[in-house]
Amino acid sequence: MAVFDTSRALTEGARLNPVSLFGRVFGAVLAWNDRRVTRNALNALSARELSDIGLSRGDIARM
Repeated sequence: MAVFDTSRALTEGARLNPVSLFGRVFGAVLAWNDRRVTRNALNALSARELSDIGLSRGDIARM
C-alpha cells in the first residue's frame, strides 16, 4: 500500500536551496544513466530474447 504525504506547504518547492538543487540534478543524472544502461542492455538482446520477456524493438525506444 502506498502512502503519499500531502501536508507540505505550497511554497516548500519554491525555495532555491543549492543543496536540494544539486540533489535534484544529481538524481536526474542518475535516473538518466539508469535508463541509458537499461536501453543498451535491451538493445543487446536478440529478437527472440526480447519476445521471451514480452518486448519488441519498438518498445525499447518508447522506454
